Amino acid sequence: MRYIIIGAGAVGGTVGGRLAEAGQEVVLVARGTHGAALTEGGLRLRVPEGELTYRLPVVDGPGALGTLRADDVLVLAVKTQDGEAALQAWGPAPVEGGGTAAGRLPVVCAQNGVESPRLALRRFRHVYGVCVWLPATHVEPGVVSAAGTPLTGILHLGRYPHGTDDTARRIAADLEKACFEAPVVPDVSRWQYAKLLSNLANALEAVSGPVGDPAAQALFARVRAEGEAVLHAAGIAYVSAEEQRAVRGDKITLVPLDGVPRGGGSSWQSLRRGAGSIEADYLNGEIALLGRLHGVPTPLNELLQRLANEFARERRAPGSLPVAELIRLADEADAAAAVRER
Repeated sequence: MRYIIIGAGAVGGTVGGRLAEAGQEVVLVARGTHGAALTEGGLRLRVPEGELTYRLPVVDGPGALGTLRADDVLVLAVKTQDGEAALQAWGPAPVEGGGTAAGRLPVVCAQNGVESPRLALRRFRHVYGVCVWLPATHVEPGVVSAAGTPLTGILHLGRYPHGTDDTARRIAADLEKACFEAPVVPDVSRWQYAKLLSNLANALEAVSGPVGDPAAQALFARVRAEGEAVLHAAGIAYVSAEEQRAVRGDKITLVPLDGVPRGGGSSWQSLRRGAGSIEADYLNGEIALLGRLHGVPTPLNELLQRLANEFARERRAPGSLPVAELIRLADEADAAAAVRER
């Protein structure tokens, strides 16, 4: 199979590079300065064994590839807020032998949150979800890093909304030759919702820095408790922390990498790059949406969603809101919600 990586940033670049290293045919999809750097100097992947460079085909959309192959796999690795545009562009692409990508090719959604597979299923017949457990960083144009060893990441994979098939098993086999563990599961959404709860910290980290000190950890516990209450009210199952630890164990150890600045997760990285957008609408915003649908107050997640979007829109520096100030705003939001509920 040929893998077309739509969004060759931190996650997409790492997956694409590792697949290429394992002998798979890979095409990278990227634009702007990152696409230009990939075209000119190749994909530079910094990993514990050193910096690896892959000279791979780079395109900015389906038109550059012409008719797609029947054995192509589309890996959607853009941020969820950019997913609809990517799906709209790639869905109508013609495939050899007739038909379109939307009707014939698998699309693998390798993103945070739970919305992307739903978006894909509106257009594509064969949709696969991935729970992405992959510490990676978009360092600069043309350069991504992944500090995990001996595994680069763990990618739970399954058909969406549920089930498994031979395509999922073939993709997983290719990933497992490429420094990943890729369990094929019939209930990938359970894993994605568990990851969503963890990702509720992304906005907190983005606006106020690492969730390390006790005050920040206590605030995150309140944010996560809102998320758990919402999932319970909605009847949505998710994998327990114990099950996650049993599967992941100590299979990934993070190693400091030369030339890679210490930073944060995907939302923090979006602010650092001045991307102008952030994924909070599909993380904290997903909890806010479910809360409104099921009558559960979510003032803290609404606050973090709003602040993260303000930071992105105004291109404010990540971590620039003191934790004490964020806690004050959270307390005010909680108090206002309590008054509304009376």
